[in-house]
Amino acid sequence: MEQEFEFQEIYKQFAIDGDFVDCVRYGEGHINDTFKLTVNDGGKEVRYILQRINNRLFTEVDKLMRNIELVTAFCRKSVEKRGGDPMRECLNVVPTKEGGSYYFDGANYFRVYVFIENATTYQIVRDPRDFYESAVAFGNFANLLADFDASQLYEVLPNFHNTKVRFENFMKAVKADAFGRKAEVQKEIDWVIAHKNLCGEIVDKIATGKIPLRVTHNDTKLNNVMLDDATGKGLAVIDLDTVMPGSLCYDFGDSIRFGCNPAAEDEPDLSKVNFRFDLYETYLKGYLSAVGESITEEERKMLPVGAVLMTYECGMRFLTDYLEGDVYFRTHRPKQNLDRAHTQFKLVDDMLSVMDRMSEAVTRY
Repeated sequence: MEQEFEFQEIYKQFAIDGDFVDCVRYGEGHINDTFKLTVNDGGKEVRYILQRINNRLFTEVDKLMRNIELVTAFCRKSVEKRGGDPMRECLNVVPTKEGGSYYFDGANYFRVYVFIENATTYQIVRDPRDFYESAVAFGNFANLLADFDASQLYEVLPNFHNTKVRFENFMKAVKADAFGRKAEVQKEIDWVIAHKNLCGEIVDKIATGKIPLRVTHNDTKLNNVMLDDATGKGLAVIDLDTVMPGSLCYDFGDSIRFGCNPAAEDEPDLSKVNFRFDLYETYLKGYLSAVGESITEEERKMLPVGAVLMTYECGMRFLTDYLEGDVYFRTHRPKQNLDRAHTQFKLVDDMLSVMDRMSEAVTRY
């Protein structure tokens, strides 16, 4: 049964001008409860996004919202410096009447954002132009935050892209073999171990200062980009719950991981799974055009590695979960996590086979 909230009472807690009209469920997100709040301000309807924060997943709401406040405030200043429109080109947190970033009613945590009008998010890529524009949006996001001190940010999900730690956890799952599945997947285990050299490729460069610590979004999917209804251009990046310190190679790589495979992530028929080099080029061109001079030469060189690494890491996580009894990723059928691992490993093999071309394209664009 869907939980009911006293929306009129919640809306009164925020610094919103106008009279309450309605508040209805909005979007297709699965983590937080999202609603569209409409008020009448002097005869004009004004809309906001109201969200109930999932504090079972995000247990440190104070720190989570502090991250979002810091990042959105910096983005606004960067957009203003460029002569852009900060109300459309970045998220804007609406404060409570007490000056806070969220309201706690004793049981639930709520926050409000300004609604970005005349823009839409899409769940699927309608054509390569959408993928290009998402690349522009995420490249622009990195550019806007290029001078932000990422060490200020709370690590919402510790070691999220520390692939060395992910490998250690994988080996623990192999050793424990809690569900007796090790023998069945020995070939896959051997594949992960054979590619162990990938694990330190980026995390070691951050540790030694060869690439800078950056603000990373960590969920760089098309549905987290607002596309302008009139022009189709990428306007703003949304859903900042997983903003953390990391490498922009992570964000770039994860976009390539999910966006350049035409098949489903859990496709059992691996003949349908392949790395679309044309889509890689499309995204790369858009990303580099937007990130501009803020990217270092070493980061630029590591972009293809980021794509391979994020795909390897994700596949390893799926296989780890399979060995541990499918406890982290939601499954709807037997061996779904194993199928997911297979698709990622196939993509890694495909990418590695064209690594020279991937690097050449970086130089070209």
